[in-house]
Amino acid sequence: MDAEAQESFREFVANRSSALLKTAVLLSGGDRHAGEDLLQTALIKAAGRWHRIDEPEAYVRRILYRQQISRWRLKRRGRELSVAEPPEPGTGGDSASAEAELRLVMRGALARLTARQRTTLVLRYFEDLPEAEVARILGCSVGTVRSTTHRSLARLRALAPELRSLRASEAERRPSGDYPPVEVRS
Repeated sequence: MDAEAQESFREFVANRSSALLKTAVLLSGGDRHAGEDLLQTALIKAAGRWHRIDEPEAYVRRILYRQQISRWRLKRRGRELSVAEPPEPGTGGDSASAEAELRLVMRGALARLTARQRTTLVLRYFEDLPEAEVARILGCSVGTVRSTTHRSLARLRALAPELRSLRASEAERRPSGDYPPVEVRS
C-alpha cells in the first residue's frame, strides 16, 4: 500500500470505526469482544484491497456481513452466554434507566436468537436495508428473508415479552408533542 492509500485507510478507520463497531457488535449478538474481532478481520481484508475499493464503507460492511455468515455457518455448535443479572428496575421512572433497561433486554433477547435470525434483523432494522439487499448479502431469496424476519420477530417477542411493557411505559412518559415509535409488523 502506498503512502496516499495508507493515509486514506487511516482516515477511514478513524472516522467510521465506531459506527462499524456498533454493527459488528449487533451481528455478534451483543458480544463486544467478538464484534471487535469481526471488525478487525473486516478491516484487515479491506486494507489488502484498499487501492481498488470505490465505496469503502459499503465494502467493509459487506465484509462484516459475509464474515459473520461464515462464522455461523462454520460454528454450528451452541455457545453459552454468561450475563450478569440486570439491575432491579428503578422506582423513579427515570427515562435514562428505562432506555438502559430496554437496551439490556433487547441485547439479551438478540443474543438468544440464532445467528441467522439476528443477522437478518440487524440488516433489516438496524441497517435499514431493503429485503432484496438483505437477500443478496445473505445469498438467499427474498422469500427466505421475509420468512426469516417474520419468525425472528416472533421469537424475539416470545423471548422478551417484557419489551411490550417497557415500550408501553416509555410511551406513557413521552411528552404529548412527541410521536410514538413505529411498531414493526411482519
